[in-house]
Amino acid sequence: MTARLSRIQLALFFISLCPVNIIGLWWAVGSPLVMDPNSICRKAKRLAGKQAELCQTQPEIINEVAKGARLGVRECQYQFRYRRWNCTSHHKYFGKILQQDIRETAFVYAITAAGVTHSVTQACSMGDLLQCGCEATRNRPPPKPSSSGDGVKWEWGGCGDDVEFGYEKSKQFMDAKRRKGKSDIRTLVDLHNNEAGRLAVKLYMRTECKCHGLSGSCTLRTCWKKMPHFREVGDRLLERFNGASKVMGGNDGKTLIPVGQNIKPPDKQDLIYSDESPDFCLANRKTGSLGTKGRICNSTAMDISGCDLLCCERGYREETVVFEENCLCRFHWCCVVQCKKCMVRKELSLCY
Repeated sequence: MTARLSRIQLALFFISLCPVNIIGLWWAVGSPLVMDPNSICRKAKRLAGKQAELCQTQPEIINEVAKGARLGVRECQYQFRYRRWNCTSHHKYFGKILQQDIRETAFVYAITAAGVTHSVTQACSMGDLLQCGCEATRNRPPPKPSSSGDGVKWEWGGCGDDVEFGYEKSKQFMDAKRRKGKSDIRTLVDLHNNEAGRLAVKLYMRTECKCHGLSGSCTLRTCWKKMPHFREVGDRLLERFNGASKVMGGNDGKTLIPVGQNIKPPDKQDLIYSDESPDFCLANRKTGSLGTKGRICNSTAMDISGCDLLCCERGYREETVVFEENCLCRFHWCCVVQCKKCMVRKELSLCY
């Protein structure tokens, strides 16, 4: 079967790769999560004290919180692009996912908290916020001697990322409502996953350095701390998702116990959940599953992107699509890029 598709129509086929423009946090099941950040402060009456205070006194930080939420959802959609549940942004289905306590919800909480931490911290370094700036290094221990043995001296300097500020603002905003609620297993799980997301940024800071000296020599290095790239954060949290621990509440209502024999208690960086996920094979509004009918699969792959797994053994069909794209682009001085239009034919495998 051959179909002639526009660029926009083709994008519908690649929905798992093209996140919808989600702008904000959604106040679902009493928690701030990623659906409509622009509505955060319009719904201030529903916010906890610290959140409402931020809305009133530091709206520019709320803007970075919203950016962090968008960043988190985009990364979620990238990391889950080949899975049966692809972090769909359809609000009715996404909301149902967030009302459960499954592994996918754990990832959404973690990546959102990480996104807020990352976005706020980056805004500090860029000078976009008056409340913060570069990391203060006065209280930091002096740098250790160079491990390379080259004898080059170095010192803290430059503009390091103030991840502590981003961490605290993420904690203040993402955890506020949960802290006010009574101690139940869902509250404990959500708070744990929020923290795991923040730690995926905070604990993996890298050191960057710049050389100083005459004639290109390196007699002194100035070094500073930078956050990991957010793709690294997403990769790390996906590993935690794959090894997530199932837990149940302890008798005291304040502790979580791993389910299963000889299972070590999860540490602060692990993701946790208390309910099993649906298989996401068929559309089901109750569970938040859109199903996999019509999804693009890889007919030659044996992993989660392969047609056998993604299509839940229902089979798949081959379809040829033709679309128009820019090609043979040339730069003309100054400063225009001119491209021709080419017709491209692509073979797709689509789940039944």
